[in-house]
Amino acid sequence: MKPHLGETTGLNAAMHAGFFLLLAASVARFVAGHGLSGATPLILVLTGALALVYVAGVLSWEALDRWRPLWLTAVIAVWLALVVAAPSFAWCAVPLFFVCLQMLRPRMMIAVVVVLTVATILAQLRIADGFDPSIVLAPIAVALMATMTFLQLDRDRLELGQTVGELLRTRIDLAESQRVAGMVEERERLAREIHDVLAQGLSSLRILLQAAQRSWETDPELAKAHVSRAVEAAGDNLDEARRFVKGLGSPRLESTDLDETLRALAEQVGFAVTHPVRFEISGDPYPLESEVEACLLRVAQSALANVSEHARATKAAVTLTYLADKVVLDIRDDGVGFAPDSTRASGLRGNGLRMIGERVAELGGEMVVESAPGEGTALAVAVPIREVR
Repeated sequence: MKPHLGETTGLNAAMHAGFFLLLAASVARFVAGHGLSGATPLILVLTGALALVYVAGVLSWEALDRWRPLWLTAVIAVWLALVVAAPSFAWCAVPLFFVCLQMLRPRMMIAVVVVLTVATILAQLRIADGFDPSIVLAPIAVALMATMTFLQLDRDRLELGQTVGELLRTRIDLAESQRVAGMVEERERLAREIHDVLAQGLSSLRILLQAAQRSWETDPELAKAHVSRAVEAAGDNLDEARRFVKGLGSPRLESTDLDETLRALAEQVGFAVTHPVRFEISGDPYPLESEVEACLLRVAQSALANVSEHARATKAAVTLTYLADKVVLDIRDDGVGFAPDSTRASGLRGNGLRMIGERVAELGGEMVVESAPGEGTALAVAVPIREVR
């Protein structure tokens, strides 16, 4: 939007001040040269009328609205009458140039500026003693410079408006991209939690119930023990699911520390798959941030579920190592192994490993998987310690 005459800007203030200074100077010159007789009263009346019309238009600019062209016509008409009566008023055309440049569209603006310029030249020629090229060239030069300056400023204003519009659109697009990225990130987080809390829990239940089914006839007591463990696991996972929905942490870490929780998890998995899962601690344990503890627990749950479902191992081991600047969790088994880069890794097992890697990366940690067909699997995650002990 173009700036208008009613705005309080430095340019408008200079333009209005220039108009009234030139008007006052022209009146003073006329009165000094002609006294108060003759045409002087008419000149004073026209000068007062021009000043009043100009001031009224500027002060009531918003109210004029569609009547602004009529106001400009009145200003120019009174000025032309003054110029005809007293050519010295011709120099008031300079601020009127700027008024026209602000108000009018380019074609109309150029036409009106030409009229003002011609009127100024004719007025100066009337009072000149002889022909002076500067009388013609000076008004043309002033009009040309003012017009070109305003046209360039108008182009710059339009380009700036386009740039601002593009920046606003870019900002909107960026906000939308961030919103979508946030939604994707939240979906991925929910997918990991569902995988760790629900899918791993259901996997443990299936393994325990399958073990109970196998020993139902041959060893009823063992089958009952498996069922009891399944009921206990179902209760634990139900608590996990409820707290996940409420956005709370794992209840397993509220009553015991991470070491005991991992030890109990290893025993539970070992009982379900009927082969030992050894748990070891290396280094001197120290308190960990809750996010780190939750991450390591989820990693252990996911990795041991993979051991239970896919590895067909005869033994497995979990090692939690406390180092000076990080804590490391290792899960190893002697099972069938797999090729980490093969298409098999993109299936159920690969999906779990991907989620482990994402969870660890969120805390600035690293994950390493070493495996080959027939050679077992070793998974190691290292999470830096962010809290000074």
